Amino acid sequence: MKEKLIHFFKQETVLCAALALAAFSMLLVRPDRSYLAYIDFRTLAILFCLMGAMAGLQKTGVFQWIAQALLARVRETRQLVWILVLLCFFSSMAVTNDVALITFVPFTFTVLRLIGPETGRRLMVPIVVLQTVAANLGSMLTPIGNPQNLYLYGRAGLSLGSFLLLMLPYTCVSFLLILIQSTLQTRAYNIPIQVAFHEQVRLSGKGLRLAGYLALFAVDLLAVARVIPYGLALFITVIGLLILDRSVFAQVDYSLLLTFVGFFVFIGNMGRLPVFYEFLQKIVSGHELLAGAAASQVISNVPAALLLSGFTDSLSPLIIGVNLGGLGTLIASMASLISYKLVAREATGIKSTYFRQFTITNVFFLAVLLVFALTLG
Repeated sequence: MKEKLIHFFKQETVLCAALALAAFSMLLVRPDRSYLAYIDFRTLAILFCLMGAMAGLQKTGVFQWIAQALLARVRETRQLVWILVLLCFFSSMAVTNDVALITFVPFTFTVLRLIGPETGRRLMVPIVVLQTVAANLGSMLTPIGNPQNLYLYGRAGLSLGSFLLLMLPYTCVSFLLILIQSTLQTRAYNIPIQVAFHEQVRLSGKGLRLAGYLALFAVDLLAVARVIPYGLALFITVIGLLILDRSVFAQVDYSLLLTFVGFFVFIGNMGRLPVFYEFLQKIVSGHELLAGAAASQVISNVPAALLLSGFTDSLSPLIIGVNLGGLGTLIASMASLISYKLVAREATGIKSTYFRQFTITNVFFLAVLLVFALTLG
């Protein structure tokens, strides 16, 4: 029993912290009817819908099919790295940074085995590091790219166009930095190659389910854009998943939803304590960008967004701060831990190498983008 609890805590550290903070705050503010007002049901409902639709699309193999179709045209290592990294950058805008890494990092391992053991081994760490950076930076462009964006987008009341314009300059600079870094990383290994998969992913026979999941995703996007009520999107998504594949429900990240609930309760209760509220408001107000980036380094960007948003009305710089704050430390973005665990499982003895290169690359990208943000602001 003790071992199970320790394992659960290691696997769900952020969830445990959120629930502990919520429980602590409940000792300070006794539960009452106001608690219901803490919970952002719109964010929770849309997040559930998006995770369900994405899990279904993953099961069809459509993302791997797209990747194989692109890699079939690869003729040299530089092109290979560009495709593997930019797949994470662009796909994360629609399928979230977590899903992009869960899908394409294991796929990358398969590809690297096909181009030769020596070249593949040397390219593994730099490619996965860049994929992680690309997923975290690509996802910042859209409200559905990551959980903190979905929450802050709804809380700020921005239009879809306003949100895209807010994050577009940082996304463009990020794209150029990733392209340059990808090119530099492959200078020593830019050799002619040809990638031929032993098993081709096929979509034949999956057309109906693929169309169904795409339709659900489109409905969810309409809810994000406030074209239809989120309750209607939730109803349609639940019915759709029941019809298409009930097993998809088991792949939804319920711990993330509970993490949101825990932080909602904590923030709501702390907001009712004048001393704490005024203290944190003084720290955050006027420094939202830097506060968001700094807090993300310690508690990761999703909790940072949830926590700091309760103590400022200036949410646009906070959106920028927590998105850029996904760079830096390994825990700055929970998505970064996904690729770290995948690399550690794939190849023993490279965790220290990966951690070192990850940190150097992330700190460099974070520094450049923060300077750009402060100059732009």
